[in-house]
Amino acid sequence: MAQFESLIWIIPNILVIVSIGSCIACGRAEYRIGDECCPMCSPGNRVHKHCTEFTSTSCVPCVDSTFLDEPNGLMKCAPCSSCDSGLGLRVKLSGFTMPEPRSRQPCKPESDDFCRPLEGFFCLLSNKDGCRIAQKHSSCKPGQYIRHTGTTSTDTVCSNCTGDTYSDGSFTACQSHTGCESLGLQEMKPGSPWSDSECGPQLSHSTARSSAVASMTVILAGAVYILVI
Repeated sequence: MAQFESLIWIIPNILVIVSIGSCIACGRAEYRIGDECCPMCSPGNRVHKHCTEFTSTSCVPCVDSTFLDEPNGLMKCAPCSSCDSGLGLRVKLSGFTMPEPRSRQPCKPESDDFCRPLEGFFCLLSNKDGCRIAQKHSSCKPGQYIRHTGTTSTDTVCSNCTGDTYSDGSFTACQSHTGCESLGLQEMKPGSPWSDSECGPQLSHSTARSSAVASMTVILAGAVYILVI
């Protein structure tokens, strides 16, 4: 009877010990499968077969433009980025940039392509492997000037022209309207925030008088013609 009572006490404690053991976290270079802590595969490799009580993890290399850049316990490798020009991206490898994604080299099994924005684009979304999505720099409108030129990480900043200044949208500073009178010319069309003043030759008094007389003559001739008819 005493032996039976001892077993009743021992069995629950054994179950508690086993339960505690199964809750112990795996090491940094291990991953858990059921009750087993399996060794991780090295970067560039994936799990082919998980470990068992008697065997270690079986790993195989990533192939066909796939990669894994960290120790892992994954059964599949991640697809390499395409650095798609449709997303405003191009590949950057070994310190130089390849302008055409079609000519890019495949990423390595242990590292993804490193993408960067195309010329005239800035990065909208990035991670440790570079830019994932890029957007074209904004264009300033007529009447605005480029306050800050866009970079690979920031968009273009535009500001409005004020006072007697103008910009067609491509200037980095607003330009002053041309003073026609100071050049001895006549202002034919006043300047606006998006265009300069238009100047023409200054008409002399005699020329202006002749023009007025000619205009009056034409008007009178027209009136006489109407009366005759």
